[in-house]
Amino acid sequence: MMEEKIEKPHDQESEDDVDEYEEELIFKLLESNENIVDIESKSIREDEKMVVSSNEMKLRKKKALLDFRCMVEDAILGNYVLGEPHKSISKQEIKKMKEQLRDITLWGVPLLPSKSHESTDNIFLKFLKAKEFKAEEAFDMLQKTLKWRREYKTDTILDENLNLDVVLEKILYINSVDKQGRPLYYTFYGAFKDKGLYRRVLGTEEDREKFLRWRVQFMEKSIKKLSFKQGEADSMLQIIDFKNSGSDMKELRAVTKKAFLIAQANYPEIIHKTIMINVPFWHYTSHLVSSKIMNHRTKGRYIIARPSKVTQTLLKYISPENLPVEYGGLKRENDVEFSSEDVASELIVRTNSAGCIKIPVSEAGVTMVWDFTVVGWEVTCKEEFIPDDEGSYRILLRKYKEKKMGESVRNSFYISEPGKIVITIENTTLKKRKIYYRSKSKPYVPTYMINKK
Repeated sequence: MMEEKIEKPHDQESEDDVDEYEEELIFKLLESNENIVDIESKSIREDEKMVVSSNEMKLRKKKALLDFRCMVEDAILGNYVLGEPHKSISKQEIKKMKEQLRDITLWGVPLLPSKSHESTDNIFLKFLKAKEFKAEEAFDMLQKTLKWRREYKTDTILDENLNLDVVLEKILYINSVDKQGRPLYYTFYGAFKDKGLYRRVLGTEEDREKFLRWRVQFMEKSIKKLSFKQGEADSMLQIIDFKNSGSDMKELRAVTKKAFLIAQANYPEIIHKTIMINVPFWHYTSHLVSSKIMNHRTKGRYIIARPSKVTQTLLKYISPENLPVEYGGLKRENDVEFSSEDVASELIVRTNSAGCIKIPVSEAGVTMVWDFTVVGWEVTCKEEFIPDDEGSYRILLRKYKEKKMGESVRNSFYISEPGKIVITIENTTLKKRKIYYRSKSKPYVPTYMINKK
């Protein structure tokens, strides 16, 4: 706050002038303090409003949950959660239906609130969040979901052999977890670049319906990996890779749209976010059309990553140890050297500078293994072994020119004397670069013993 300058009177001025000066100074100080108090009071009032607003929101959500519980309880005990029973059904059959409904579940969780299951509220909250805590709309959604599951026979779908006669594990698969422990749900459309596979899976209307059912089956199978207990992973992070997918795949797009509508209507809050990578230009138009049938909350859960930003985007949600090497992470399938428990360290190399990773090795007779990845690459790297003994020679292990994005480096070296592995990264780009790396030592195994195995 700028203080107003008040000039002090000269000595020759009268005492009245001095008194007037002092009064003016006191007045200014009081005015200044009042302004400070006003600012502080305003800030306090705004904070209080935020607290009140937050409390009101919490109360509204609690009330919505209570209302939702009552609606579900009444619908189950009143035998109309799946719709009103047909008038031709006998009283005995109605009684049997009521007994069965008391045990109704969704994704393995009992829905009758009076059973007091620890995960029931978590399931209810998924429907409430999807409908912005409007209890009646959430209840209507739950009813429709339960009816659809009965008609689609989802409770027995895991036991079905759909006889697709193709290996589809490369199209949909679960691989590792994100930073919050959510399963990573991958969809890879590039597998359909194989025209023979495309025809076998999507060639006829019957094939497409079977493939759609297989997708629902896979969703149900994936939900088995979730826990609906408080504080545990109850949703998945989906990554859709459009690499090598063409604009001529209209059958695939039609099935994908149906799958999206089924997921939005019947699996609320099961997909935490969807990250779309390697997106072709034609998909932007398709996504724009699809966004018209999405609600506001769903739109906010879709992230489109440009090809140059794939690794950077994925690493916001997935640790490098759990991100596959093809996307710029450190995870390799069937890796015998490292696991997701081997946490990577981070190094930032600023523009027009060099950074060094130093891995000290205090004992000889071991093999050092390391891997690293550079987000964005466009840098040059070299790996050396530098002995502690000044009389020994440096050994250049490997030198890299600019590598492609989405690649990581794995190397190893037998240590014959104490020293250190030094990895030098030179960044001549206009942007800083992040490097993730890890290393470990392991006992040396002679080549002849490896061959013997």
